[in-house]
Amino acid sequence: MSNSLYTLAQQLEQAIRTSEDFQQLKRAYEAVRRDETAYRMFNHFRQLQLQLHEKQFTGAAISPEEVEQAQKAMALTQQNEKLSTLMALEQRMSMTIADMNQIIMKPLEELYRSFAE
Repeated sequence: MSNSLYTLAQQLEQAIRTSEDFQQLKRAYEAVRRDETAYRMFNHFRQLQLQLHEKQFTGAAISPEEVEQAQKAMALTQQNEKLSTLMALEQRMSMTIADMNQIIMKPLEELYRSFAE
């Protein structure tokens, strides 16, 4: 692979780090970290998410109780202003990265599509 692609990828990384969206996300994380209640809720919610993702990944069944527990944790999280702001900013950043991934993958998709024709 061309070194210029890696150089561009590193430039993109720096552009993400210095973007206003990322800086807002970073500030939101710092605000949650400074708030003991929000930080504890955040860690609890993330732990539940990780457990459920791991179960999904391994094909293990997720019990109705686990789903209910996750829904309750999500509802509590959304009631906390700092956490709801953080989650909205995380979602926006995730969408931006997904959009960039679509752009990056376009040449391969076009190539694959040309084989199917």
